[in-house]
Amino acid sequence: MADTFIFITFAPSLSTQNILFMKILILNASPRAKGNISQMLDVMQTEAESLGAQTETVDVNRLNVKPCVACMKCRTDHRCALPDDDSQAVLQKIRCCDAIVIGAPCYWGNIPGTLKLLFDRIVYGMMSETEKGLPVPLHKGKRCILVSTSTTPWPFNIIMHQSRGAIRAMKEICHYSGFKIVAAIEKGGTRHNTAITEKEKHKCRKAVGKLIRRT
Repeated sequence: MADTFIFITFAPSLSTQNILFMKILILNASPRAKGNISQMLDVMQTEAESLGAQTETVDVNRLNVKPCVACMKCRTDHRCALPDDDSQAVLQKIRCCDAIVIGAPCYWGNIPGTLKLLFDRIVYGMMSETEKGLPVPLHKGKRCILVSTSTTPWPFNIIMHQSRGAIRAMKEICHYSGFKIVAAIEKGGTRHNTAITEKEKHKCRKAVGKLIRRT
């Protein structure tokens, strides 16, 4: 009697399929290639890829982006009136991704000018407006993680609105664009703490878990 072999294949679960096709865009607005922001974003990228997601990192400081001239034409034309530069390319990446991670150090209690300049130029692709001028988010259903650091030591980086100020600015952008913020990570005292701790690495991995697994 011939042997009979039964082959059983298991299809990936819907949640696994979602992770495998998930695209995460990482915006690194830190000028320090090995600073705390870059270290945390590297941990998040490694964790996301280990879970099956696709990632891409944009170094904001290397972008060629001209300042907004406040002509307001993008509000009606739905495109920037200035000649094409790197801002349009980043906007296309944001449109195509499922989630974003934004890392930005604190500059005067706010985000760096390079990051602010980028979002100023692509506002038309982040949110629209009603006839009365009320914001209409264009990225509903997407999620994001926000990361900021400050040389001001903890807890004064929060009390004095240093890293907390940068987080607030990024929340403003993401909220009105429709992103759901699943985690915001802050670190103070970076002047003397140049390497992230295991506890901070754990926070980064946990945040990515919320971003991907939708828990």
